[in-house]
Amino acid sequence: MKIIRSVASLRRKVNEAKKNGKTIGLVPTMGALHAGHISLVDRARKENDVVVVSVFVNPTQFNNANDLATYPRTEEADCEKLEAAGVDYAFIPSVKEVYPKEDTRHFDLGAVAEVMEGAMRPGHFNGVCQIVSKLFAFAQPTRAYFGEKDFQQIAVIRRMVELEGFDLEIVACPIKREDDGLAMSSRNVRLSAEQRQIAPNIARILRESLEYASSHSLQETKQWVIDNINAYDAMEVEYYEIVDARTMQPVKEWAETESPVGCVTVWLGDVRLIDNIKYNNNQK
Repeated sequence: MKIIRSVASLRRKVNEAKKNGKTIGLVPTMGALHAGHISLVDRARKENDVVVVSVFVNPTQFNNANDLATYPRTEEADCEKLEAAGVDYAFIPSVKEVYPKEDTRHFDLGAVAEVMEGAMRPGHFNGVCQIVSKLFAFAQPTRAYFGEKDFQQIAVIRRMVELEGFDLEIVACPIKREDDGLAMSSRNVRLSAEQRQIAPNIARILRESLEYASSHSLQETKQWVIDNINAYDAMEVEYYEIVDARTMQPVKEWAETESPVGCVTVWLGDVRLIDNIKYNNNQK
């Protein structure tokens, strides 16, 4: 595996590969890699000739300075994992390399970016699109891989691809979970031992809500999830919305969408955890 720190070097490598008819798989990450990230790498490895993984904590998508400052940075361990996974190029640039000048672009993302994370974290998705569009321009991927834990983010990136006219495939990959059900996240390392014992109840409650939903209305199901998570003193639901999987717009009745997805954000102490679950379209 070769570590690349400059945009020019990355462009040379991918241009050479594409001239030889090779496909490029890109996995954008912010580092602090875990098995969830590696599952994306494995998928990219199977489907492409060359795999590029970016490791970059993007400052423009943080609307909380403390969140940016405390985001884990583990470059040496990340590189060991990427090399073991068979990555060809690890792109690990500096902030100055990615943003030689301020990125003032504003993306007209529309309604898909205005709810849930978009409402709670103003400017977050615009920052995501700034960095992802840059990575697409740098790496010129055939396919780019994203985890479904960030379900709304994938919808936003698909919208950005439409707006910018990128010629690539966005590949959404299933959530990777710990043995106890907790969705893998770089933020999990910030949980105390006690919090780590409580956190899997988010996934458990979402999973149990599938059965509850089979005999209850959408609104009843939504409230049931909120009440059950909030029953833990240590946890507080920031939002739980059941949305259409394509538009990300909240729905009030099961019949309003063919693909309902429940998206939740929960504060556990000062750690913000997200998860989601897909409902079948056979609810009452």
